[in-house]
Amino acid sequence: ERRGRRADVGGAFLQGWAGGYPEIVKENELFERYYRELGIVPAGEWDAFMAALREPLPATLRITGYRSHAKEILHCLKEKYFRELQDLEVDGQKVEMPQSLSWYPEELAWHTNLSRKILRKSPQLEKFHQFLVSETECGNISRQEAVSMIPPLLLNVSPHHKILDMCAAPGSKTAQLIEMLHADMNVPFPNGFVIANDVDNKRCYLLVHQAKRLNSPCIMVVNHDASSIPNLQIDVDGRKEILFYDRILCDVPCSGDGTMRKNIDVWKKWTTQNSLQLHGLQLRIATRGVEQLAEGGRMVYSTCSLNPIENEAVIASLLEKSQGALELADVSSELPGLKRMPGITKWKVMLKDGQWFEEWKDVPSNRQTQIRPTMFPVKDEEKLKAMNLERCLRILPHHQNTGGFFVAVLIKKSPMPWNKRQPKVHQKLPQRTGGTEETAANSGNGSDCIFEEPTLAENEESKKMQELQNLDTEQSKKEGVCGPPPSKKMKLFGFKEDPFVFLPEDDPLFHPIQKFYALDPSFPKMNLLTRTQEGKKRQLYMVSKELRNVLLNNSEKMKVINTGIKVWSRNSDGEHFGCAFRLAQEGIYTLYPFIHARIINVCIEDVKILLTQENPFLSKFSSETQKKVKDMAMGSIVLKYDPDPEKPHDLQCPIVLCGWQGKTSLRAFVPKNERLHYLRMMGVEVFKAKRKEEELENKTEEEAQHRLVQTEEGMDVEDKEHDSVTKMEAEIGEESSQSPVESSAMEIENKIEDLDQCSKNASTHVSQEGKDTDASNVKD
Repeated sequence: ERRGRRADVGGAFLQGWAGGYPEIVKENELFERYYRELGIVPAGEWDAFMAALREPLPATLRITGYRSHAKEILHCLKEKYFRELQDLEVDGQKVEMPQSLSWYPEELAWHTNLSRKILRKSPQLEKFHQFLVSETECGNISRQEAVSMIPPLLLNVSPHHKILDMCAAPGSKTAQLIEMLHADMNVPFPNGFVIANDVDNKRCYLLVHQAKRLNSPCIMVVNHDASSIPNLQIDVDGRKEILFYDRILCDVPCSGDGTMRKNIDVWKKWTTQNSLQLHGLQLRIATRGVEQLAEGGRMVYSTCSLNPIENEAVIASLLEKSQGALELADVSSELPGLKRMPGITKWKVMLKDGQWFEEWKDVPSNRQTQIRPTMFPVKDEEKLKAMNLERCLRILPHHQNTGGFFVAVLIKKSPMPWNKRQPKVHQKLPQRTGGTEETAANSGNGSDCIFEEPTLAENEESKKMQELQNLDTEQSKKEGVCGPPPSKKMKLFGFKEDPFVFLPEDDPLFHPIQKFYALDPSFPKMNLLTRTQEGKKRQLYMVSKELRNVLLNNSEKMKVINTGIKVWSRNSDGEHFGCAFRLAQEGIYTLYPFIHARIINVCIEDVKILLTQENPFLSKFSSETQKKVKDMAMGSIVLKYDPDPEKPHDLQCPIVLCGWQGKTSLRAFVPKNERLHYLRMMGVEVFKAKRKEEELENKTEEEAQHRLVQTEEGMDVEDKEHDSVTKMEAEIGEESSQSPVESSAMEIENKIEDLDQCSKNASTHVSQEGKDTDASNVKD
């Protein structure tokens, strides 16, 4: 990093630059002249607006609503960590208490002005900091800018919705969408799904890392240019139909002048040229979004810019060419407590030299490549009034101590006019182009050949064309193979992806698994996939049937980066015990409803032993647990804790853990941060201040225990590596925030490491992920 300490968690700025670079002066005369003239700030508030922009941005965190124990985390946060901060002083100053965001539902979002520098100055604050780091890695807390939380809330997502996130990286909003799909944790496979797209290949892997924390079988990460993202097909009762989305999040790339409080170099770099250059791309992405939106569907367009060229101008242009197909939703009654400004209806365009233009006719011909007609307000007053641009909302930093932001919510009432003119049936044979296959629907610029009415061919001729079109892919679909390895040309543009291979119905691999775990007949085995066509299958993953449908029907037109959650891992020694595959913690909450054997119900004291001791003897557990284990064969097991309502002081949310039963012992296979999470929820102190003596002691203890593990029966190499990692039970910090046994994204870890050019060894992957998390809101 050329600059040293520029921003901390959530964007709080630490004074000073490393290496002698001077601090950026938070002044920009052109910026002030531009926004003063546009009048987006209410009269009398300009000084407060500018003062807020120069202040550090508060760090904000969101407790994920995906897990059933979100309320337990909130209770722990308020009753333990926040309580310890009361009346605390650091360097003679009273520590400011975190505050909940008044407009975020159920007190699940909080902001604090604590900077990283202050967090390290007292044991209580360091404990709070380590809690945040560890819980973030588990996916229980998201460190996300406050205004970034707004778009998903305004999408009004239900678990059955098909959702497209067009410009998804780094993934904080995507995580919110996944949580909303899983609002009912009793439903392992919601009917809806999220397809999260990003044009940047490397950022896609960061996106995968963020999404994987939520362990959902309903998320797929793809890598496309959002402005020309292809039409996808799905199979509906044997018919091919084009996939339209119920909800679309269109959080477009922007100039980012709403992020000045955390990205301070925007002060120096800001010019109107940025917005002029981005306007066209933003309009193309938004247009592509509404084309793929289902009738009655909702699309949220958002930017972290205050500039009307990137905001109202894009929306007005979209509304005008929609000819009534789109309307702006009135969301004034949604998110009560959120202070907002209405969208504006009049604005001007300014060049970077400060020259203003009020109308397109005033723009000289030599400037007409920089300035476009769509950048200006609609002149027809009646048309302008019908657009209801005031229904857009702009968040100003000084109103609630946030970043700047713009949001518009669009409802699609009918097909787009240029799509209406398309014939109802419009199937073409595949066109071979350079080794790839392209249909008429996704060639060209993405807006001329889009079909709004995906109906089955209505005559024999079109049926024959449909059959011919599918001949090439039918064989690979029968084999359940989605996505052949990319050509050599593709390797230049990104990492080589392994194929997604669905397990054949008659695969002999599955029968022992089904028998060993007594899987319910309703178990959707067709949703199981691997990432290899040849050789031994080491991991089994699972997707929802809806994503399976998408994968099987679009493998040649879609570059899938990742999908599915790991549910079983091969354990070579497991074959001696009746099953070669052990359960993976990552997918246990999805699998558990289908498992009818090898389940041991444990009490809270047993859970504490499992999570604090590496390989405890059976004699340490309760007599009830010992009885249950006695007649059970060795191998992988499920450990289930159910809360007792008569003991309100105990943990009041259910826990499902993966374990292994040995001859004389019982152990849990749980990632370290997840272990620590459950222990915190049970009131067990897991914090240790970072001191060299303790680090040395932990290292010695780890080596001793590692030698012990080598003699444990029934474990393969991966298991032993897993266990050696989990020894360091309370050494938490940014350097060690990700060290799970059951890696949540094994197949991409090395690829994420590649993002950090400064890494010298595999262990620094951990600290890089910490940095990635901190920097994850650059595009909010």
